[in-house]
Amino acid sequence: MAERMEKKDFVKLIAHKMNADKETAEIWVNAVFDTMYDVFKDGKGLTLTGFGGFYLDRRRSGTVFKFNPGQKLKALFGWSSSFKGQI
Repeated sequence: MAERMEKKDFVKLIAHKMNADKETAEIWVNAVFDTMYDVFKDGKGLTLTGFGGFYLDRRRSGTVFKFNPGQKLKALFGWSSSFKGQI
């Protein structure tokens, strides 16, 4: 199994990347996650250009949550990709 990152460590990375304090970065991360949850709760999918798309596949047996990675992620993992930029 691949190594995992905890949310608190992810927040630290965001804070560093955005040149902000950890408290502000945590507010941003929580806001993004909460907003994504609201979108899914409304039964909608979400496309984050450059990252990928999340969608709900409604079936008789229930709802399936799926993720379709963007081309840059596909290239990162060596999957078929049309991405031409730097990884």
